Parts: sequence; structure tokens; C-alpha cells
Amino acid sequence: MRKRGGYRRSRSRSPRRGKRYEVSKAQLMLRPINWNHQKLEPVTRLSYRPKVDYRRSEREINEWRKAKEITTKGRDVPDPALTFEEVGFPAEIADEWRYAEFTTPTPIQSQGWPIAMSGRDMVGIAKTGSGKTLSYLLPALMHIEQQSRLRRGDGPIALILAPTRELAQQIKQVTDDFGRAMKIKNTCLFGGGAKRQQGDDLRYGVEIVIATPGRLIDFLSTEHTNLRRCSYLVLDEVSFLRDNIRLKIASVPIPTNLPYFALLT
Repeated sequence: MRKRGGYRRSRSRSPRRGKRYEVSKAQLMLRPINWNHQKLEPVTRLSYRPKVDYRRSEREINEWRKAKEITTKGRDVPDPALTFEEVGFPAEIADEWRYAEFTTPTPIQSQGWPIAMSGRDMVGIAKTGSGKTLSYLLPALMHIEQQSRLRRGDGPIALILAPTRELAQQIKQVTDDFGRAMKIKNTCLFGGGAKRQQGDDLRYGVEIVIATPGRLIDFLSTEHTNLRRCSYLVLDEVSFLRDNIRLKIASVPIPTNLPYFALLT
């Protein structure tokens, strides 16, 4: 009886031992990088300026935000862009926008685009299905267009982290549609996917990487890619990035001079 009881207690403790082992393994997979000793590519920041023809009074803006139940916090928050035309996206994106039969930006897009395109860090909170993906993706495409082209051995310019493979794949579908129009390449890294194909994409070179943290760390630890060129970071559905996933994100060696950070939940 004592043996059976002891065996049961041992089994109950094993998951915790396993979790500690996995955590320490994740931390050891990647070595810290002293970015002060790394030669990084200069980053060109976006400079968003609202078009004069679309300027609105403070009263109009406040009434719009109240009607859309939008609350903003921060200094000198840019005014929202209530129509697609006033943002100043290139014709390639405008054509894709019309092809998708979108008429007007959603509230998170209207308020999020001017912030992200002003080179500001942003935390956005909106419901599922509110157009969050395009709220950070289109500014990412604009940011990438401003940077020097990728060279052999370069990693991505934009990194989008998602907690699940399902969400990562959904983001990739949208990225395919709008990125293709601007000839910007992407790949999606997630566990259970074709690792060889994902590795080939990274070696060939992609401007955008959409990834779950665990699979990204796998490729970083084997030096299939790096984040030396990463200057635009998105954490999508950050409220679900918990426990060991949060620890894995902390292990990702992201440059300390990262100019853009979007946190969507």
C-alpha cells in the first residue's frame, strides 16, 4: 500500500518537474545578445501627416470617439482617420481595399492607423472581428516600404507573435492578400506545420514573420533566422500569451532600439 501511495504522489509531482524543465530549457535555448555590440541597419521612421482637406474640429473628433465608444490615453494622440483616402496609403493597398469590398475603416483602424504611422507605440483593445489585423498590418507594410531591402542572411523587418497556430494562420491569410499587392513576402511559423518549408522561407528571406513563440525560438536557436532587422513588433491577442508562452516571449532576443510596438488584445 505504501508503494502504491508513493507512486501516486510521484506521478502527481512529475508534471511540475516537467514544466520546470521545459521552462529552463526555453531560457537556455537562446543566449542573450548585447545589442550595443551589434551593427544594426538604420531604421527609417514613418512620418504621418494628416491631409489638410480632412482636418476636423476637436468637437467633431470627440463626438466621433464618444459615438464609437473609443477612449484614448497618451500625449498628443493623433486624430482618427475616418475615411481610407485621408490616410495616404499607396494605390496598391487602395486597390486591395476596394477588391475586398471594404467601404470605411473600422473604429480600431481609424484611430490605430494614425498612431502606428506616426511611429508611436500603441496598445489597442477591441473585440474580435473588429479589424484589428489590418489596424497593425497596413502600417507595417508602410514601414517595411521605407526600409532598405533585405540582404542575404537578414531576418524579418516585422514580427507578429500570436498565441495559437489558428490565429497565426488567420493573420497570414490577411497578410498574403495585402502583402502580395506590395510584393512584400511573409511566412508563418507554428508547431505542427511543415518545418522544412518554413525554414526554406526564412533562408530565402521574408519581410514579415508571423509566428507562435515556441516555433520562432526553435528557428532562432538553430540560426535559421535572426531579429537584427526587426523594427516593427506586434503581440496579437496578448491576453492569451500566458504562463510558459509569456516566458518564451521574454526569451526572444529583440533589438533594444525597436521603434514600433503594437499590442493588440
